[in-house]
Amino acid sequence: MSPLALKVMDDTVTRVEASATPPAKRTRHTSYLDVLVQGVALFSDGYNIQVVGYMLTVLAKLYPKETTADVKTRLSNSILIGDIFGMLLFGYCIDRFGRRLGVILTTLFLVLGITIATASHGGTVQGMYWMMVVGRGVAGVGAGGEYAVCTSQALECADGSERLRKKRGMLVAVSTNAAIIAGFVASSIVSIIVVKAYNGHPSDGIWRICFGIGIILPLTIFLFRMRLLDSTQYDKHAIQHKIPYKLALKYYWKPLIGTCTAWFLYDVIIYPFNLLAPTLVAGFSSNTSLLQTIGWSALINSFALPGAFIGALLMDRIGRKQTYALGWAIAAVFGFIIGGAMFKLQHIFPLFVVLYGLMQTCLALGPGDCNFLVSSESFPTPLRGHFLGFAAAIGKVGAAVGTSALTPVVSSFETKMEGQRALFLIGSAISVLGTLVVWFLIPGHPDALDDEDVKFRRYLEDNGYDTSHMGLKSEKNIESSVTGTGE
Repeated sequence: MSPLALKVMDDTVTRVEASATPPAKRTRHTSYLDVLVQGVALFSDGYNIQVVGYMLTVLAKLYPKETTADVKTRLSNSILIGDIFGMLLFGYCIDRFGRRLGVILTTLFLVLGITIATASHGGTVQGMYWMMVVGRGVAGVGAGGEYAVCTSQALECADGSERLRKKRGMLVAVSTNAAIIAGFVASSIVSIIVVKAYNGHPSDGIWRICFGIGIILPLTIFLFRMRLLDSTQYDKHAIQHKIPYKLALKYYWKPLIGTCTAWFLYDVIIYPFNLLAPTLVAGFSSNTSLLQTIGWSALINSFALPGAFIGALLMDRIGRKQTYALGWAIAAVFGFIIGGAMFKLQHIFPLFVVLYGLMQTCLALGPGDCNFLVSSESFPTPLRGHFLGFAAAIGKVGAAVGTSALTPVVSSFETKMEGQRALFLIGSAISVLGTLVVWFLIPGHPDALDDEDVKFRRYLEDNGYDTSHMGLKSEKNIESSVTGTGE
């Protein structure tokens, strides 16, 4: 018997044996748990992404000469570049090979990268920094991949029953954006605790401990995530061969442009605005300690967390598009208020902090929550990873553009206050543009994910695409394999 025939027989036996074992029954409680686990994974990503910002403060005090602006940029951009690569790579992989494989590989990259960064050393400080850059970049590939893996899995698990479906928007928002922001806040709390344990004195032990803690959660939940099955939606509608990219782009070009543009604009604002944290601290006191610097940054980040939960509550009540646009619009109002009253607010620092924090709250409430949800449920299951990963990657490109283009605005004016004023006004203008993009380019969400999948399958059939190979569990193929009457 030829090797090809043996392979065909082996594949047939494997399919029959798999079909003979009934899949694990997914109950409402296990579906909730599945969604929660994705949130824990993204919480871990949020921690690992943000903690480097606090550790740069420690490193700058330890190695003031070696921690140059270029070094800070490399450390910040390494995980950003890794994110982009991971989003695109794993967006493709989870559609082509299944969600479970994505879980394995993203965890591998994340743990490997964190380990390298934690163990960074070298003959010189610069050598240590380069090892740290490599480690952060590798971790970024895993963290970026988790955006596509966790969001797709959370969305599909939250669509498992009619009762869950009514809360799908809330469940996905909590397990994505809210979880990531909670990870940001957790990184600041851990940093404060570790710095306090060292009595506020900078030490190599601080950044190594804070980096190393990032390994705990991915490893803790890894075995549980390995037990998760691919969703029913993926089993029914997956396309693992002959992916119809041309037809898909022709059908989904409008929501793709809308989600990519909205995510791009959000990251253009949020990343450079987060760089204002040190400026706010400097406004509070001209001589702050390491603990005070991290503490004030933690306060600023914490404003986004209630916004993420408020957005999650609104999502299923007023709709995705409405929540999306509402967050953008109110953030624009706060930005215009701050920009217009900047010179008066410099004498009322606490009010400045509150207004800036409320702007962060609105950005988290609207685009922060909706970027993940809308970019995943606007597209069909067989290409969800592709489109979601691409939109998220375009968002990170926006982060790089915003940091490169808007950060110099502060230093281009005669006074720092004038630069900050211009930055808030530009941010508000971008928020207005984001509102318009959402309102005219973002589609309404499907009541059930299967509705969009059926529409897409019908569209493919109408355009001559053979849909007989779609899905992983074809009853027709299993039946013909058992009876020996394969075509």
